[in-house]
Amino acid sequence: MKITDKKVALIHYTLKNAGGEVLDSSEGHDPLAYLHGAGNIIAGLESALEEKAAGDKLEVSVEAAEAYGEYDESLVQPIPRTQFGEHDVEVGMQFHADTAVGPRVVTITAIEGDEVVIDANHQLAGEDLNFSVEVVEVRDATEEELEHGHVHGPGGHEH
Repeated sequence: MKITDKKVALIHYTLKNAGGEVLDSSEGHDPLAYLHGAGNIIAGLESALEEKAAGDKLEVSVEAAEAYGEYDESLVQPIPRTQFGEHDVEVGMQFHADTAVGPRVVTITAIEGDEVVIDANHQLAGEDLNFSVEVVEVRDATEEELEHGHVHGPGGHEH
């Protein structure tokens, strides 16, 4: 069976940045399970996996635009320290926020007097990514998985 829309694919992967540094890997864990065509993984990797089958191994380079997007300076902005109430804030802290482009994880990048600088870019925005991938299994998605738009069970989502 080949990876096509509405199929569940289980993959082992190692993710490296352009400098060769390992950023993430499924090594030693269950394979990652995703529903192909549902936008569960970055577009560039999903596209490269189209029509692959169990046992296939591939090296995939994904440009930033097809990964987590280009770095957007407009997503970096100062906000008043008072927005955090009595909570302590530190550089590097992350939190969920509703932004002009929808819900995002934002990171505090600086504290300058009464202002806190936040960055709503994904931590890998602007980076070209390199994947080593092995397709472990391809199967039909269940009706529930299709309805929910993601995989259930090992390597997927639990409700």
